[in-house]
Amino acid sequence: YFMVNGTTGAVHTMLMAAAAPGDTVLVPRNAHRSVVGAMILTGVRPVWLAPEIDTRLGIAMGVSYETVEHAVREHPEARAALLIHPTYYGVTSELSTIAAHLHAHEILLLTDGAHSAHFSFSEKLPPSAMAAGADLSAESTHKMLGSLTQTSMLLARGGRVPPARIRAASGVLQTTSPNEIFLAALDLAREQMEQDGTERLGALIRRADDLRQRINDIPGLWAFGAEYMGAPGMAELDRTKLTVQVMGLGMTGFVAEEELRRQGIACELADARNVLFLLSYADGAQETERLYAALRTMAETCAPLCTSRGAGEAALCTLPPLPETALTPREAYFARTEHVSVTHAVGRTAAETIVFYPPGIPVLAPGDVIDAATLRCLQTMRAIGARVVGAADASLDTVTVIAKG
Repeated sequence: YFMVNGTTGAVHTMLMAAAAPGDTVLVPRNAHRSVVGAMILTGVRPVWLAPEIDTRLGIAMGVSYETVEHAVREHPEARAALLIHPTYYGVTSELSTIAAHLHAHEILLLTDGAHSAHFSFSEKLPPSAMAAGADLSAESTHKMLGSLTQTSMLLARGGRVPPARIRAASGVLQTTSPNEIFLAALDLAREQMEQDGTERLGALIRRADDLRQRINDIPGLWAFGAEYMGAPGMAELDRTKLTVQVMGLGMTGFVAEEELRRQGIACELADARNVLFLLSYADGAQETERLYAALRTMAETCAPLCTSRGAGEAALCTLPPLPETALTPREAYFARTEHVSVTHAVGRTAAETIVFYPPGIPVLAPGDVIDAATLRCLQTMRAIGARVVGAADASLDTVTVIAKG
């Protein structure tokens, strides 16, 4: 299904087609903000899953099979699981094993595959969501392939979600006047990959592997690779994603992002410990060499601007413990609200989505019971340079909560 409202629209369509108001859906806490939006639209009841946290990398990985198995045992009524394949950092869960377990319990598997549109075209990449057994997958053709921004695809297999339901949901959520240029761009991207996608991606992966190895020879930098597979929450890695840890230089990823921008290099995202680069088949030797040179220059010339200890503390709070949930996101969205100081917010129920963008993972979602750990995370991340999105008060001095009475 061609989508002209981005993967956000595809995620909304996917959940509306697969679930009904009140249905239980298993969702990892490091899901994109578009998933929270889909919950508001559909009225489903989330059961949050804790992804594995890698303390060396300082990032959320995938969810483990054991976590999903436990959730299914605790919530046999679940209608679907909506998992990430892969994470923004290119990390995948044991999706095939998880899919088999979910289907054995008559639970649908939906995937936010915003960063997986290229997986089908190379055996050197993780299996696609469709190959792993997902029922529906929302994929960003514009991110990982060659179509225009705002164009994505919603893939379906197996018929567990009737095509009529998918078309009906798309008809509700997508424009009735899709831009034909967008539709043509999607079809051309598909044709391009059909013709020589495997060759293009093979060359890209070779360049990415070489670049990763060279970066690891720069003192103070570390780019993890395939040797990290098998770590908790990491079944496989998309090698076209290049995560470079900069803590060894005594700086946060946010500081590194600014330093690289001065050299004309744009990062895909920065976090407390790392900068992430998304390599595409359009990036040739000239582009990868320029990136390498910029990283080497930064490592050689930049004085420490942020202690690694501070970056480490911030990294450990990028995803607080799973919150208690008082309301569904939809119930919280439509409830009467008020603004309170953060000093009086503990124990109140959140009425807004607060994320750091990118990657767009909610630290606070509507319906969460606010706790002290989450507030500390919000304040710390903002203090070290993370960009706040979704909050009514971008300073985070106040938060929007459900009104009393």
